[in-house]
Amino acid sequence: MRTKTLKKNRINVVTLGCSKNVYDSEVLMGQLKASGKDVMHEQEGNVVVINTCGFINNAKEESVNTILHYMQKKEEGEVDKVFVTGCLSERYKPDLQKEIPNVDQYFGTTELPGLLKALGADYKHELIGERLTTTPKNYAYLKIAEGCDRPCSFCAIPLMRGKHKSTPIEDIVVEAEKLAANGVKELILIAQDLTYYGLDLYKKRNLAELLEHLVKVEGIEWIRLHYAFPTGFPMDVLEVMKREPKVCNYLDIPLQHISDSILKSMRRGTTKEKTTKLLKEFRAKVPEMTIRTTLIVGYPGETQEDFETLKDWVKEMRFERLGCFTYSHEENTHAYNLEDDVPEAIKMQRANEIMEIQSQISWELNQAKIGQEFKVVIDRKEGNYFVGRTEFDSPDVDNEVLIDATKTYLKTGEFATIKVIEAEDFDLYGEVIA
Repeated sequence: MRTKTLKKNRINVVTLGCSKNVYDSEVLMGQLKASGKDVMHEQEGNVVVINTCGFINNAKEESVNTILHYMQKKEEGEVDKVFVTGCLSERYKPDLQKEIPNVDQYFGTTELPGLLKALGADYKHELIGERLTTTPKNYAYLKIAEGCDRPCSFCAIPLMRGKHKSTPIEDIVVEAEKLAANGVKELILIAQDLTYYGLDLYKKRNLAELLEHLVKVEGIEWIRLHYAFPTGFPMDVLEVMKREPKVCNYLDIPLQHISDSILKSMRRGTTKEKTTKLLKEFRAKVPEMTIRTTLIVGYPGETQEDFETLKDWVKEMRFERLGCFTYSHEENTHAYNLEDDVPEAIKMQRANEIMEIQSQISWELNQAKIGQEFKVVIDRKEGNYFVGRTEFDSPDVDNEVLIDATKTYLKTGEFATIKVIEAEDFDLYGEVIA
């Protein structure tokens, strides 16, 4: 018996996981809208599509709990149908079908046409770049490739996303133009591996050429690079970054570890010496660049000595932005054959130690910004503050700039020039000067 009246045939898309999933949900919603469907993102609807994440244990748990939550709603008559798509569904479809059989249908990461058909819509190939964006209006993620060819021992992404497949430059430019026409000012380029972009299509690493095309898109003011693999990084990208003001002086380059024995076991194809040399080249060529990285602690066989090497290196490199994760033992990955021998409590302790070091580094770097002027984009208003970001900060993961809303009125999505008047570990306080 229906306990709640919902708008009939409204599709509610629920997104879990990373920015790649956000992008996929937006494409799905754009296709549904083009077929005349009433579609919403994370609001009430009698048909639910859950775009799941299957990357590490916590993400898998959240995905399963979300599915169970909506199955309960279905049992109570609040929801008519539940469809599951995305990485968890790609990786564990047979298990999910067995454990949660009441889901109407499961779809993998490459089954968009089938999912649309199940929702009573047609896949329209001509809709390249048509998306219903779910991010604030001033920025959008732009996926330039799918999948990954890297053999990293700890990573399940190739199992869920397949081999690396670059999107042609002309398609990406069309999508960027459509986003710009809708008021997007910042493009965040994402892929499992930006470094590899173009090798399959153009037989060369072609990220620099892609950037040359994107900087010509009218209305786009910032282009940001996310998830570049260190091995084989195309150095001509730095020339474009230096020359083109639209390309942010920012690079997200997940390095994972620095101890040679751990890097070897992780199958990263690099060494401490090579990685350090690469980062020094980045700094020499683009001194203004902010480097963001992510690290994994507690990988199988990580000794206290390995961890001390990592800690010393973090202190030495003074990354502007850094995140640290505890190792997650993922079945069907190469590292799953190793013993997950670092206790959970020690993993957590090590992650906390790294983040304490980073917190101090970030505080020192932020103190040096007091009195300096920066161009910021205003993302939102929160309480008595407008919250913005500099070109050195990505949404959701990096530092923010807080501007007193009782003294100044700013429009979200607009740019302003601010002077930093105060700084904390991860936030700056600024006043508007233009």
